[in-house]
Amino acid sequence: MSIETNIEVKLTNRDRKSAFFRLILVIPIAVWAGTITNSSISFNSLGLISGSVALALLFTGIYPSYLLTFNHAILELQTRISAYVFLLTDKYPTLERNDEVSVIFPDIKGGATLSRGKAIVKWILVLPVVIVGAVYAVGGLAVVLYGWFSILFTGNLPEFAGKYIYALISFWNEIAGYALVLVTDEYPGFALAL
Repeated sequence: MSIETNIEVKLTNRDRKSAFFRLILVIPIAVWAGTITNSSISFNSLGLISGSVALALLFTGIYPSYLLTFNHAILELQTRISAYVFLLTDKYPTLERNDEVSVIFPDIKGGATLSRGKAIVKWILVLPVVIVGAVYAVGGLAVVLYGWFSILFTGNLPEFAGKYIYALISFWNEIAGYALVLVTDEYPGFALAL
């Protein structure tokens, strides 16, 4: 009962020009996403609404459906942007859902399957996994840089790089699902699913 991240990773025949200018090309969608995700109603820097959900779960045991839909849309958008920036795909991230990048939430039955009290302490409980994730992220930056040069010179992303980056995005989505989106009580694992 955890979050599932699906990304169609393109390894061969990559667009070298878009890879070279990737950080510049992503600016328009990143600015747009920043206007949505850095709103005053947000309780964290990712733009996911967590505080209101935690209070709703604690006092009513219900996960408001409109907040679930919003958080799902934001996490999917961030995943599409991450897949593009970190070279898993050459397809520019769309504002709408697509089949190439998706995030699937478990069925929480309106919040009935979630622990009411745990929603308040998940932010603290997840800290050890976040520290491990930060170490993985440093390694991820090295893998992305290697993959970037590989795409520029050969037009291909090495398979190990694609797997590592995909696993890293999935890892962070599981952390977000547990501690920020609050759609699972299953503690995220410490290992990357390579």
